[in-house]
Amino acid sequence: MNVEKKAHSNCRRSLVYIATKSQPEMVRRLDELGWNTFIAENLRQANDICCNQNISVGLVEITDPEMAAKFLPQLVNVVESDLNWIALISPLQLQHSETLHTISQFCYDFVTTPIPFDRLAVTIGRAHGMRMLAKKKNEIDCAASAQFGIIGSSNAIKAVRRSIATFAASDAPVLIVGETGTGKELAASAIHALSRRGKSPLVAVNCGALQASLIQSELFGYEKGAFTGADRRVIGKLEAANTGTIFLDEIGELPPEQQVNLLRVLQEHRVQRVGGHVEVKLDLRVIAATNADLEQAVQDGRFREDLYYRLNVLLLSLPPLRDRIEDIEILAHYTFKIYFHERIKNVRDFSQDALTAMRLHTWPGNVRELINRVRRALITCERPLIGVDDLGLDSLVVNGTARSLNDARSRAEYELACQILRQTGGNVSEAARRLNVTRATLYRLIRKYDISPGAAVLH
Repeated sequence: MNVEKKAHSNCRRSLVYIATKSQPEMVRRLDELGWNTFIAENLRQANDICCNQNISVGLVEITDPEMAAKFLPQLVNVVESDLNWIALISPLQLQHSETLHTISQFCYDFVTTPIPFDRLAVTIGRAHGMRMLAKKKNEIDCAASAQFGIIGSSNAIKAVRRSIATFAASDAPVLIVGETGTGKELAASAIHALSRRGKSPLVAVNCGALQASLIQSELFGYEKGAFTGADRRVIGKLEAANTGTIFLDEIGELPPEQQVNLLRVLQEHRVQRVGGHVEVKLDLRVIAATNADLEQAVQDGRFREDLYYRLNVLLLSLPPLRDRIEDIEILAHYTFKIYFHERIKNVRDFSQDALTAMRLHTWPGNVRELINRVRRALITCERPLIGVDDLGLDSLVVNGTARSLNDARSRAEYELACQILRQTGGNVSEAARRLNVTRATLYRLIRKYDISPGAAVLH
């Protein structure tokens, strides 16, 4: 590999410069500007540099229109690092409309030759500054969205956090609904922690994991001698949660006979242990959760209607991960940070293809699945950047036909743009804000994929 580099110091920044031949004068001038410069002759070398160095800016020489049309898209797709690229191009090349379109689509900025180094210094500085700003924004988003432990910056998850704060101020029962892995127990913990009962116990019961014959004794407790093997008094989960919160997970799995007993407790605020004769007064809050359709269960006679309405005073609906695609990267990086200490090799980040694959995946296991895949990848990945195969997402299929990663990336862009446009009612300005791109960039995507904002809303 023909790579020229300057010695690192803590105060120097690094860039990669793609050139067809050695450029000692360029390297010298960039060195004077305070940059460690890594020169690459091709995509493979550029990718190797970006995988092993902390690069924020890339310079690329454009020698002809064909190179602009073919090389720049490959550069952005192949080099596994999120850089701001600056094109170095002759004024003559700027007369080609296709070249202008390609540069505007794939580059942060351009500088014409012969290179005015004063302007290049400013352009590189701005590109680096914007890259650091984006990185800082991601860090702030992660920190801010970690409030209550509910990670994300989408409108859907912001609404969840607002509901959590509102519900915490009340003592009314809460019913949390959502698919498996959406964070129902996390939401219950947040409501409890923020409530006036936050310093009292939070007792969780998985109704679906208890044997039907043991549910009553687990919930209500029992006295010594109440049944064979009851050699001592045992406090039930409801009594243990007194002054605090009881979290009844998978409430839809509670057998009908225990639904009656639970309803009585909620109505009378008293519990009687199995085999006992004394009623214990209860002061607790009830939070229940389910991934089942309780309304349908009520209609089918599998769940008591009176208990349903007793539990469903405040309803918190948690969105599946596929409905908040813009949170996936934030969640992935947050998980990466949490389990970073478990890595075995020198893993630094995710590749762009890995991030694309994560946006494409439907996440049937939701956040729990994402955490599992990222944590496993951190341990097993043997490269600086986590790849699609490390996440187990290398079999991307549409209608039974495997597609290339370039196709996958295009489909991800198209689907995400359509989804956000639908959510914003076709408001391009709001959609661009939520996608964290400029309106011009979103309009380019709309033209590229022939998306009609109005049609996207109706899609």
